[in-house]
Amino acid sequence: MDLQPEELQFLSITDIIKESITIPKQSPRTFYLLTLALIFPLSFAILAHSLFTHPILARLQDPTTPIQSQSHEWALLLLFQFFYLLFLFTFSLLSTAAVVFTVASLYTSKPVSFSSTIAAIPSVFRRLFNTFMWVSLLMLLYNLAFIILLILIIVAVDTESTFLLFFSIILAFALFLFVHVYITALWHLASVISVLEPIYGFTAMKKSYELLQGKVLMAGVFVFGYLSICGLISGTFATVVVHGDSNTSVFVRILVGGFLVGVLVIVNLVGLLVQSVFYYVCKSYHHQGIDKSALHDHLGGYLGEYVPLKSNIQLESLDI
Repeated sequence: MDLQPEELQFLSITDIIKESITIPKQSPRTFYLLTLALIFPLSFAILAHSLFTHPILARLQDPTTPIQSQSHEWALLLLFQFFYLLFLFTFSLLSTAAVVFTVASLYTSKPVSFSSTIAAIPSVFRRLFNTFMWVSLLMLLYNLAFIILLILIIVAVDTESTFLLFFSIILAFALFLFVHVYITALWHLASVISVLEPIYGFTAMKKSYELLQGKVLMAGVFVFGYLSICGLISGTFATVVVHGDSNTSVFVRILVGGFLVGVLVIVNLVGLLVQSVFYYVCKSYHHQGIDKSALHDHLGGYLGEYVPLKSNIQLESLDI
């Protein structure tokens, strides 16, 4: 990022995306290897997941399937879901750690390489996992609220209460559109903070909440746009590749599936880059500068390099 810190706050949504897309050009080999090693497996798993669960669900919905076989299918489905979620969250955190660390290294003019990023991931991963656990607790409360709303909708249908049904649907829609998107934005920014600042967990969540003030709408547009694009890609994959009719050849399914995986890889990479740039934009908006030398030392600490005892990564006031 060639812009001065005080100029970052004026970047629009389009400017942030453009700035993010140019970052890999500074170290193309590193980003190519990171994409191949981390982001591609993540993207492939997200789409290929339905290829494995669809046959199991079809057998469960088949009334001719014996009860004993159904118990086996349920166990198989739960086991597969467990390992899928474990793989999904692990590679999601690994990808976040790698991209945020690499972007920050480029920002501080620190030498960048695939090996150095991979070496830093174990230390970064522990901090991200701690923050993720706090986000999971928040999402648990959100899901409980969503379940209560679903129960209200069922009760409204059974009692034929038009007002209760309308109220529950509106509330459920608002809960997803605003609360879910906001929590996701909070998590993404807290993840960047956990990597670049000497805080993580609940403290990083609190700092994320503070930095989002004044930029909530922009963050919401990014998150909602990302979720919408991913939903569109997943829906197309399910329609053409998983549930494609008999007239669709295997070759076409493979071609479309490969193309959609490639598109999702690009979307995930750009999303992680935008997530990193957005952090600097929020810091600039709140007039909080970043001491590049201190950040350089902080990043070096992940690699076992010497870190001065007194280092101030964040300057809470920036003279403009």
